Amino acid sequence: MLSHLVTGKWYVLIGVTVLTISIFRRWKRSERGRIQWDRFKLKIPMKIGDIVQKVALARFSRTFSGLIAAGVPMLEAIDITGRTSGNRVIEMAMDDVRDSVMQGGTLSAPMRGVPEAFPVMVTQMIGVGEETGALETMLSKIADFYEDQVSAAMKALTSILEPIMIMVVGGMVGFIVISMYLPMFKVYDQIK
Repeated sequence: MLSHLVTGKWYVLIGVTVLTISIFRRWKRSERGRIQWDRFKLKIPMKIGDIVQKVALARFSRTFSGLIAAGVPMLEAIDITGRTSGNRVIEMAMDDVRDSVMQGGTLSAPMRGVPEAFPVMVTQMIGVGEETGALETMLSKIADFYEDQVSAAMKALTSILEPIMIMVVGGMVGFIVISMYLPMFKVYDQIK
């Protein structure tokens, strides 16, 4: 049945594929879709979601630290950091942080409410940085830590993926070889 679909109605497969891709892109561009997609990326299994989170945190921390070091006003630095984080979940959390700072609150309090974006260690280090006046230094340390974590996680992930890819390629080659030789064996059996 699948072979008849591929050979006889191939245009249906192409149409369904194009339609699916266009619907996915339109959904991903919508505000609700972007939030859902970014939440999903943070929860992808096999440590991929952890890597996505660590990359976003490293980018967030490095940008925030650089803006504070450059003397950018705090509210403006929070806005810029949220927009450049690359993740809508972190961007929305930074909006809450901006609102908290505008009301005289702390940076770390609203971050504690978004544990999928900001782990406990990050919120504690930012809290300590606020209390001691060394926020820039703490953010730099967070960025360094997460950049190292991303590097180590990528090495571990590639070392896991290499054997899996070899098995997949081996399976594909084995399938092709069997599909080529099986008809020859059937012909040989009929000759006997």
